[in-house]
Amino acid sequence: MRIDDGEMMGGEPDGFERLWTPHRMAYVRNSSERKSFESENQCPLCKKQDAGDDREHLIVHRGEHCYVVLNLYPYNPGHLMICPYRHIGWYTEASDAERDEMGVLTQQAMHVLQRISGTKGFNIGMNQGVTGGAGISEHLHQHVVPRWVGDSNFLPIIAKTKAVPELLDDTWQRVSDEWTR
Repeated sequence: MRIDDGEMMGGEPDGFERLWTPHRMAYVRNSSERKSFESENQCPLCKKQDAGDDREHLIVHRGEHCYVVLNLYPYNPGHLMICPYRHIGWYTEASDAERDEMGVLTQQAMHVLQRISGTKGFNIGMNQGVTGGAGISEHLHQHVVPRWVGDSNFLPIIAKTKAVPELLDDTWQRVSDEWTR
């Protein structure tokens, strides 16, 4: 009998195989224990925008109300985030101008990433609140993740390793150069 058989666990078999990853529970438990960023002075997304050196802080474009930054921990090469300059945590707090510019910058990000990488798909979204999965719940940001057929595998789950085939600085250069074209 398999360990994931529903009968052994006191339930009905559902046809799913299970890949048990108990080491991930430490992340689940600890994510709710992180202290909130009480002010913009503590927020890493606020610090990035005010730091001055866009390359060092991975900012690829600055708009009027929002900026575009590479994710420091990308799911895939070219993983961008669209962030308002204001320190707000919820999409419902965004002004009309911030909301509209986030949409325009998301479209531009998709065009840039398609031109430089030939991606044929994207994951676009926002995680709202700690419970919703936001790593930095205090500062609104929208993810733009380019996707390719076969770009995901079990390496992150089994080996706690993510293979990213391009250095962040190289990605920054390519995205920044293309954005200004």
